[in-house]
Amino acid sequence: MERLQKILAQAGVASRRKCEELILSGQVAVNGETVTTLGVKADPEADIITVGGKPIKSEKKLYLVMNKPKGVITSASDPHGRKIVSDYLPGIKERVYPVGRLDYDTEGLLILTNDGDFAKMLTHPSHQVPKTYLATVRGIPHGNALEKLQNGIKLKDGMTAPAEVEYQDVDPERKQATIRITIHEGRNRQVRRMFEAINHPVSRLKRIKYGELNLSNLARGKYRHLTAQEVEDLKKIATKTHNIQK
Repeated sequence: MERLQKILAQAGVASRRKCEELILSGQVAVNGETVTTLGVKADPEADIITVGGKPIKSEKKLYLVMNKPKGVITSASDPHGRKIVSDYLPGIKERVYPVGRLDYDTEGLLILTNDGDFAKMLTHPSHQVPKTYLATVRGIPHGNALEKLQNGIKLKDGMTAPAEVEYQDVDPERKQATIRITIHEGRNRQVRRMFEAINHPVSRLKRIKYGELNLSNLARGKYRHLTAQEVEDLKKIATKTHNIQK
């Protein structure tokens, strides 16, 4: 059983907020009875749900991985006219949403889906699915600076969990280094803030791995469908890390 507005949104009727408006305006019925209040639950597999007298269709679950370019936002729309991830999804008619976010200046691996339970499983703090980035930073951090990240570092919103950190490349001429870092949380701009805390701000950030999923040869700005095995593997990692935390 799911809330009616969630069922409608997952079926591609409209956004969750718009679906709530449809319910309140009396345009939605379950098994022939009009629903005008929020909070009503239904079974999309067993109940007949209509909008404006027309039955909704169950939307096929989609699981995508995209190599997000820098300068693209992970939102459904942008009032400033900037590019959004859906601009890079030709042929996808279903409404899909990013699993977590990559900020405007961050590139790399982004998972998108219309499966809300799957997205929640991957992003819930208790699951701590590992995410790996390549961070090009200004200056060359000394080993003891990286140890602070490995052990957990204090940010404004509290201590971070221990991270896996190693040098990927060092460029003395440009006075910069590329660090491979794996975190198990998903705080806002977390990797950037971690490096700022050791006085080595990030100039380029790319996510290259989510759980065991990587970009392989996926070109920048392109996407592909996840295989059933990849979806199952991500679920297993989320479940495993959740059980470890208990």
